[in-house]
This record gives sequence, structure tokens and C-alpha cells, in this order.
Amino acid sequence: MNIGVFASGRGSNFQAILNAIQQDRLPARVTLVLSNKGDAGALDIARTYSLPALHLSHKQFSDEASFASAMLDALKQHDVHLIALAGYLRKIPSSVVQAYRNRILNIHPALLPSFGGAGMYGHHVHEAVLASGAKYSGATVHLVDDDYDRGPIVLQKTVPVDELDTPETLAAKVLNIEHEIYPLALKAFAENRVTINERSVWIH
Repeated sequence: MNIGVFASGRGSNFQAILNAIQQDRLPARVTLVLSNKGDAGALDIARTYSLPALHLSHKQFSDEASFASAMLDALKQHDVHLIALAGYLRKIPSSVVQAYRNRILNIHPALLPSFGGAGMYGHHVHEAVLASGAKYSGATVHLVDDDYDRGPIVLQKTVPVDELDTPETLAAKVLNIEHEIYPLALKAFAENRVTINERSVWIH
């Protein structure tokens, strides 16, 4: 399975995916790394591994349709079968979501459907979890549709929220879980062990 990784930041989940591939825990290969940020650490990681690294931003185009068309062209050129969003802080164009229906995954640093939606990313999520008094948080891998963080859930894992947790300490615990479950979810897709029906996903 050829994976296209989209990332806006330092690329720790991308690195976790690469580690899983190198350790034969994920039968796949990364054929494209795309970022809307030219200085994203994920692009540096891609170049270190001699992987195609593409900076593609909507700011480079006159309209959204042109941006989406360029994204689809890049995905086709690199024969991407599945897209893994790894801290990609830009809404995926609808035409790309349609073209890759049920083949775009995202990792979210909370237990969806709670603490998701527009603006809920990074430290904002962990601050909201702590403010709510929740006893548990975690990470969620889900399919991407046209709404932020609303696609069917593929895999989740929890971590306890301690009384002394700060947004930073909670983020670190959740990130460890992200690095664990994202390769597992991708592995299920690579091995065709996923059944998708309406709003539900089963791994078998």
C-alpha cells in the first residue's frame, strides 16, 4: 500500500509511521509527503529518507479549485493509495475527499466525538480536556469526511488524566498513544482487514 502523508508540523507521527515500516510492522511505503508549510519538519524528515517532499499551499493558487486539482495531480503522480493526515492543519478540499472516499485517515489527540471540530487542535484540545474535568483522554484515528473530526472512528486508545496534569504533560502522554495506534490503523488498511459500512468501521 502506498501512503501519502500530509503534515504541517515537526512530523512525529510521520516518523512513527516510517519506524513501523522499517521495523516490518506496517506493510506499506510512503510515496509522498505533502505540507502546506514550507518549513515543516515533516518535509525535512522526508528529504532525510529521500522521499518525495512537496510544499503545496492554497496561497500558491488563485482559487480553491486550482489548489485541489494540484493536490490530486500530485497524489496521482505518486500513486498514493491512502492518505494519512499527521498533524495537517488545513481542511482537505471536498474534491480530494470525494476522490479518496474512505481512504483518508486522521489522528486526533482526544477521544472523539468529544473535543473535536474546528479550532480543536494541539494545545487547544488538551486545555479543553483539562478544563472539562475529564478523567480520561486519549487519541482517535478516524476516517476523514467533509466535516472536521466527524468521520467514522477506526481506532481509539485512552490515557488517564491526572490531577497534576498540565496541557504539556497530557499532550506528551497522548502523543505516545498516537505513535502507537496510528501505525496499527494503517496496518489494518494495508492488510485489507477493514470493513466500512455507513458510519461504522470494523477491523477484523
